Amino acid sequence: MHTVISKGGTPIAFDRSGEGDALILVNGATSTRKDVAMLADRLTHHFIVYAYDRRGRGDSGDTLPYAPEREVEDIEAIISEAGGSAFVFGHSSGAVLALEAARLLPDKVAKLAMYEPPFIIDDSRPPAPKDYVEHLNELLAAGRPGDAAAYFMTDAVLMPAEVVALMRSTPMWENIEAVAHTIPYDGAIMGDTMRGDPATLQKWAGVTTPTLVMAGGASPSFMRNGAQTFVSILPNAKYLVLDGQTHGPADDILVPALVAFFEG
Repeated sequence: MHTVISKGGTPIAFDRSGEGDALILVNGATSTRKDVAMLADRLTHHFIVYAYDRRGRGDSGDTLPYAPEREVEDIEAIISEAGGSAFVFGHSSGAVLALEAARLLPDKVAKLAMYEPPFIIDDSRPPAPKDYVEHLNELLAAGRPGDAAAYFMTDAVLMPAEVVALMRSTPMWENIEAVAHTIPYDGAIMGDTMRGDPATLQKWAGVTTPTLVMAGGASPSFMRNGAQTFVSILPNAKYLVLDGQTHGPADDILVPALVAFFEG
């Protein structure tokens, strides 16, 4: 494990391995660098891979108050460690954070790959509740991290309540509760882009970084709709469907797509 100090004095923990150009992996909600260890290992044959704990998770610090810009500063600190420029891959809400990094650090993000940014731009699924982040914070302030995580899964991810109830009875739930306080961070990163309005994506219309936006062929249609609409907005992006994949794509399908894009 390595540590870099972000602006504001926040320590950010990361693992580094491999050879080649630098590639930073940006996780989605509730995950840590340990969750991408197998993906990182597969990618080390092509890149120097930086897998890091986003602030508030794992071995990283969490200087308050939170703002999405602070998370971009964390990515910038890792890019500096990597030599000043890097490829970036983000998954789910982490894809939107990676996108923000490309918007705010255009000279430092060489290429950007995104897998299923959870944009809701039409009526193919219900929008996230208007008070989504507010209610998460209320549950956390009341000392109910497990209920906050369950609310995220049922009302944002749309998992069946009975499935979430089963998850709460497993050992994995302890790990989810440990990072539940960071779920509102991902809500802040998504902003209004989960409300059913495609106009909210215009924020990134000026991002010229070469970008690959991917979606799974077996994922819900709203994921593909959002990805396709987003690609039509960006001036330098292409869209790729990974056949048969869902929101958690298989490494043996995802890795070749990433290698072809970043090395192409």
